[in-house]
Amino acid sequence: MKFLTFVIGCALAVGLLLFGQRHADPVQPAGFRGVVDLTHSVNEKVPTYELAEKSAYQVKTVATIEKDHYYARNISLPEHFGTHIDAPAHFAPGSWTVDQIPPERLIAPLVVIDISSKVRNNADYRLSVEDIAQWEQKNGQMPFGAVVMARTGWASRWDSEKDYRDADGKGVMHFPGYSVDAAHFLVEGRNVLGLGIDTLSVDYGPSKNFEVHQYTLARSLYHLENVTNLDRTPETGAIVVVAPMKLEGGSGGPVRVMALLR
Repeated sequence: MKFLTFVIGCALAVGLLLFGQRHADPVQPAGFRGVVDLTHSVNEKVPTYELAEKSAYQVKTVATIEKDHYYARNISLPEHFGTHIDAPAHFAPGSWTVDQIPPERLIAPLVVIDISSKVRNNADYRLSVEDIAQWEQKNGQMPFGAVVMARTGWASRWDSEKDYRDADGKGVMHFPGYSVDAAHFLVEGRNVLGLGIDTLSVDYGPSKNFEVHQYTLARSLYHLENVTNLDRTPETGAIVVVAPMKLEGGSGGPVRVMALLR
């Protein structure tokens, strides 16, 4: 009964969020005090992992109100663009593609681990097991089946592709991520459903083999990359709603991520 009430509450939260966009005084979701959107808007200025002269995001207006009495566009973009989800199939052949991720895994307790103070003097910092231990000393043991987000502060660089990619003279990028040890602990010790971060990748910038991707996606986790507004989200107590495009066969895809605040 409690689970049914929880699911109904989440459904009402999403519906009321959409309603609130058109209402002068938005109504808060039932059972929650607010919603934080953890998603960047998609446009041609989105920083990308691979440097390109021309944006991979292409848009063409195909109908206008003035001419056609309705507005519509055609868009083209990569699966891993902007705030997006990595499906297990991204690195693990035969694993879930985006459309195959069970929906019950897309609503979960949200854990935010703030490592921004450690990143300030070390762009290559990787979230460690010690960081997790410090979080638990403060907040108690994280719930099993959570989605963990690393708050690095990197989202503040979003409007500058140069600063967000932070590449050196040899083209090697420098931004924070997760350590392999931390990934092992979160999977084996805390049974997490997904990892998120406010950078281009859960693996830190200089990574060559994507060790965290290799390990976690092979164990049916998903990743949420290029998230934002983690500074507006509590370290514990919120619920995350992950709403990816249900892209058949997708290795990843655009995603809207929302934190429901209790």
